[in-house]
Amino acid sequence: MLQVGAQAPDFRLLDLDNRIWSLEEILADGPAVISFFKISCPVCHMTFPYLERMHANTAASGLRFFGVSQDGKEATVEFNREFGITFPTLLDAASAGYRASNGFGISHVPSTFLLEKDGVISWALDGFSRRELERLGRRAGLELFRPGDYAPEWKPG
Repeated sequence: MLQVGAQAPDFRLLDLDNRIWSLEEILADGPAVISFFKISCPVCHMTFPYLERMHANTAASGLRFFGVSQDGKEATVEFNREFGITFPTLLDAASAGYRASNGFGISHVPSTFLLEKDGVISWALDGFSRRELERLGRRAGLELFRPGDYAPEWKPG
C-alpha cells in the first residue's frame, strides 16, 4: 500500500451517475479523502459511517470525500443506502483489473488516504484505527467519536 509522502497515481473511474472522475478533478478544489472498500467487508461497514460523519462537516474542513468500491454498481448503491453514504462513490471494476486499487497497492480494505492538493499522500490507514480516524477527524474539524459509538482501538481490514 502506498505510504505517506508518496505521490498518488492518476486514475479515471466512473461514479454511480456514470460521470468519469480523474485524480486531477478530485483534487481541483483542494485535499480529498479516498477510501477503497468492498461491500462484504465488516470493517468497511464500521468505517464508512464515520467517513460520512466527516463528510457532513465538509464545509468547515474543506476536505472532499470519495469512496472507491471494488464491487458492481447495484451492490454499491445498496451499500450506500444501507450505511447512509452521500459522498461520491467511484467504481474500480474487476473487469478493468482494479486499476486504481492496484495503483495504490491495495491488499486489504478499507484502505483510506488523505491526498493533498498536489496529490501527495499525507495520511494513510489500512483497516480501522480509532486513533488514526480521530486524527483525520481533527483535520476535518470535528471530534469524530461520540459517547456510545462502537469504535474499537484497532480492526485489521
